[in-house]
Amino acid sequence: MKKDIIKNILIENQKMVFTSALSRDLIIPEIKKVITIVGTRRAGKTYFLFDLIGKYREKGLTEHILYLNFEDDRIFPMQIEDLGLIIEAYYELYPEKKRETVYAFFDEIQLVANWEKFIRRIYDTEDIRIFITGSSSRLLQTEIDSSLRGRTLSFELFPLSFREYLRFKNIPIEFYGSSATSMIKNALERYFINGGFPELINFSPEMAKSTLQNYIQMIIFKDMIDRYQIKNHFLIKYLVHYCFRNISSLLSVNKLYNELKSLGAAIAKNTLYQYLGYLEDSFAAFTTTIFTESYREQIRNPKKIFAVDTGLYTSQVIRADRGRLFENVVFTELRRKNQEIFYFRKKQEVDFCVKNQEKLQLINVCADLESPSTLKREVDALLEAMRFLHLSESVIINGDKEEIIQVDKLQIRVIPLWKWLIQ
Repeated sequence: MKKDIIKNILIENQKMVFTSALSRDLIIPEIKKVITIVGTRRAGKTYFLFDLIGKYREKGLTEHILYLNFEDDRIFPMQIEDLGLIIEAYYELYPEKKRETVYAFFDEIQLVANWEKFIRRIYDTEDIRIFITGSSSRLLQTEIDSSLRGRTLSFELFPLSFREYLRFKNIPIEFYGSSATSMIKNALERYFINGGFPELINFSPEMAKSTLQNYIQMIIFKDMIDRYQIKNHFLIKYLVHYCFRNISSLLSVNKLYNELKSLGAAIAKNTLYQYLGYLEDSFAAFTTTIFTESYREQIRNPKKIFAVDTGLYTSQVIRADRGRLFENVVFTELRRKNQEIFYFRKKQEVDFCVKNQEKLQLINVCADLESPSTLKREVDALLEAMRFLHLSESVIINGDKEEIIQVDKLQIRVIPLWKWLIQ
């Protein structure tokens, strides 16, 4: 009987000794809302739940915890009508908890169709604080908007930020002292190549590359082919690998369409747009558009493509481009803050135009500013954009230089990437 299986799993999970996990920087408020944590596969969502569960255990609330991972093969297939058995099973095990607050943690619940109706029912009728995770922005957000409006708070969990990476590696965050800064700079080089997926924190580059390639296969097959019943496997694989190999660059669907046509692929342009949307839904990649008030101009201009983690890029190329790595790391750090991110272009292009509470910030990224012509190019692009947008300050993020460039009343702050990431 499925209820008996669920009971056994709930008891197992309460007795489980969770692997020790360092806390992440994401803070979840104590509030009676459905807490939704979304992010790409292997970003650490399950261990984030374990960390939350550990905090409740420390308060002596072990039996108040209900944890279920919907990827557990013992409960396949689970339908909407089966979800009620979870609550029945728990209260049959702990009938006295009916009068107390229970903490329910549902991992990857979006695998069950219409799950949101179950969550809404128990939220409205039971004294249960609910935490759910998922790896699809579209599935979760669409269902939350339609059925759980006003009942939920959503948070995104990314792979480790550089600050978290240093903490996990026990490297002190210090701005001064040659020894400390050397350790931080060395760690940044490893962070570029291996990325910030928590599982890879102590992997060798070879082991990390192999694991990252497996992650990409999971994204292709579980998050895209299986989830959306895609028949054209060649096309979706080509698109995913193309996007990860071309991070931090403009993505022209027309160019990609013509390239595929030259390979003999029978494909509609709209399908390419659709598949690109699927990749973004998996939180594995993001795009930015040109900064403009005209929606038509946004649609007409190409988007810039970024990976959620630089490891997805380095695992696909023989030799990584440092400029791409720098820009992608800056993008993910900006994206963690839930800001609106664009690129800006008039005669020259600025890498990021960030909109935060109606304020704009311009950022150019360049790995190496040693060449005077390179520095002039970066400065001129920012000056053009600053004058057009009536901004007095901007930033250049680079490898080593740190200075203030003053032109008339306009100021450009030049800062090393490692310092910008941890400040």
